[in-house]
Amino acid sequence: MVWEKNQDTDFDFESKGIRLVVEDDWISADGTTLGADNGIALAFFLAILDSEDIPHPSLEILITSDEESGMTGAKSLSENSLRGKYLINIDTEEKGALYVSCAGGLRFTISIPFQLIPTRGENFFKIRITGLQGGHSGADIILQRGNAIKIMGMVLKKLSYKTDMFLVDVTGGSKTNVIPRESDAVVYIKNSYKNSIQKIMENINTELKNMLTLSDPNLTISVKKIDSGSYKSSLDKDSTKKLLDVILLHPNGVDTMSINIENLVESSLNLGKIRLEDKNIIMESAIRSSLDQRLDVIAERLMALASLSRGSFEAGSRYPAWNYKEDSELRKHMISVYNSLFGENPKIKAIHAGLECGLLGKKFPDVDMISFGPDIKGAHTPKEKLSISSTRKAWEFFLKVLKDSKKNL
Repeated sequence: MVWEKNQDTDFDFESKGIRLVVEDDWISADGTTLGADNGIALAFFLAILDSEDIPHPSLEILITSDEESGMTGAKSLSENSLRGKYLINIDTEEKGALYVSCAGGLRFTISIPFQLIPTRGENFFKIRITGLQGGHSGADIILQRGNAIKIMGMVLKKLSYKTDMFLVDVTGGSKTNVIPRESDAVVYIKNSYKNSIQKIMENINTELKNMLTLSDPNLTISVKKIDSGSYKSSLDKDSTKKLLDVILLHPNGVDTMSINIENLVESSLNLGKIRLEDKNIIMESAIRSSLDQRLDVIAERLMALASLSRGSFEAGSRYPAWNYKEDSELRKHMISVYNSLFGENPKIKAIHAGLECGLLGKKFPDVDMISFGPDIKGAHTPKEKLSISSTRKAWEFFLKVLKDSKKNL
């Protein structure tokens, strides 16, 4: 599961169990991600393995590690380890939909160096961005929700126009596959501006809230004076300007839309993490595209940004797209079963997120694949919730698919 909680939530994923909340048709967690993505698939498989009266063909249950952070488990799978002809992936989050294609992805990091100077005085201020919805950096990128890191860049840039400001620290986001909901920055401001900082920030707050009133109505931008504490230095003027420019110029959000499939994002980038480390600003992103060439185009933009800023870059984990299969016996079978159970055909869809079907399709090119699942809302955020009724419906459908497979496959 993706471990996500807000900064003010007191919870340790390493030592505590998820606190479940049931409200009407939904199961969620108290202040954290739920883990329905992708614990529900594990629950389905374990229930089948534990049962002695569920009819099914010979099964191979494939459970991989690190699916959310690079798919290293699927990558390490040997090409002769599976014998099945059909693969059912339970890792999509919409009832009544069969997914037949997904985007490929690439993790990418740029590092931009900066210079430090000593600071004197007490004019340190902490700026905090909170209240954003965030979301899954693939499935939710089309919703154009605010990215806390990008918003922090806008706030700091506007502040730099009106004050003599020096950046001391900036952090934001926790994972590249999560749209950042929160970001913090510490700035040092010369004495002559210390009495006007609150008014300046109020104006910036109003301007940005108006811009994001539809996608993120609960955006909060706060500022407070803090003790200098351990802060003995800041970025110099040139480094401050350079790093704010890099944040503003860093690509983020939808890049291209599919021409072939309506309302499907073809390629995107999510700026997921930022931090200062060893006199470098580190910015980590998740690039997604259904076309390998688009992954490279976006990566080249990041390489150019790093080069212009006298920085460096590193390409991380990469996984391929899962391409639509024209002739699929499994798809026909599952459509027929769905229709017989519910009196209607399922939706056939593609998703702008990474599924292991892409990697597995490369390793097992003759295997016929489908992905489906129950309704899960807010995946990769503390608002994640699972529909009880759709889980029951997905389970019923899954069992019927297995039961009738010998007859139809």
